[in-house]
Amino acid sequence: MKLFSVEKPGLYTTYQDLGRVGYLKYGVPASGALDRFALQVGNLLVGNERGAAGLEVTMQGPELIAQESFVIAVTGGDLSPMINGKRIPLWKSVLIKKGQVLEFGKPRTGVRAYLNVSGGFQSCRYMGSRSVYEPAGLGRPLQKGDELVGEPRKQKAGTGLFFTEIPDYDRDVEVRVVKGPHHEQISDKVVSDFFAMTHEVSPQSNRMGYRLQSELKTNHEANVVSDAVPLGGIQLPGNGQPIVLLADRQTTGGYTRIGTVIGPDLSLIAQLPPGGKIRFQEVTVEEAQEAAKQVEQKLRIWERIHR
Repeated sequence: MKLFSVEKPGLYTTYQDLGRVGYLKYGVPASGALDRFALQVGNLLVGNERGAAGLEVTMQGPELIAQESFVIAVTGGDLSPMINGKRIPLWKSVLIKKGQVLEFGKPRTGVRAYLNVSGGFQSCRYMGSRSVYEPAGLGRPLQKGDELVGEPRKQKAGTGLFFTEIPDYDRDVEVRVVKGPHHEQISDKVVSDFFAMTHEVSPQSNRMGYRLQSELKTNHEANVVSDAVPLGGIQLPGNGQPIVLLADRQTTGGYTRIGTVIGPDLSLIAQLPPGGKIRFQEVTVEEAQEAAKQVEQKLRIWERIHR
């Protein structure tokens, strides 16, 4: 069934789910939503499985014309979503009617919004995932004239989060990091300075990784034998400008890594604009696991409530 026709595609709008699993060994990135929390909550609000595909909308959103009436939810950054020119609430399911126009205005907080529809989008699957990874030809961004399809279920609108449960996407964030694994090549002073200073998001940032502008002074041998790189891994090249690796990251890398951003805090980084500020706080593996457990418990509670 046709859900939307694309009048304007937006700056960079792609299908994303929770990514493809099991293909890193073949050199294929996992991809998936950069703000995994927002995508999952959006799916729950419209009665979907948490990993159903939604649209990841970056900075300047698309203009979509509804071809049927169905329930949608917009989560993540506030890119001023509107139906027929009237603002709609974020983090809440709403009904869009046949012929109405969904569009986005000025970004207010964050840089990525997620559009989920009841029943999910039925885009092409590539290696078990609907996530677009454009560099390898696994899908592409929306284009004018595209038709978005799905099978919407009967779903009541009006389900939403309490305001206290909605993430605060600030331009100045502190994220938690587990140290390692190449500290034998990085001096204690560099590590200490890394955690003490504020880093700025460079305009040369994308879904592969966020490049940071930093005053960090290094003199270490930055090259290592290439090994697998994790989501959230922080590479530290010899120029002292860290790179936080994200969903479309390469599968292996040969730069030293000073640490790894914990999963629950990656959403905060994904919503930072160029010029946004990041500070890093060291935590233990046990603390990182506890933080991940708390987020998962919250999602499971909402899953029981909203589905």
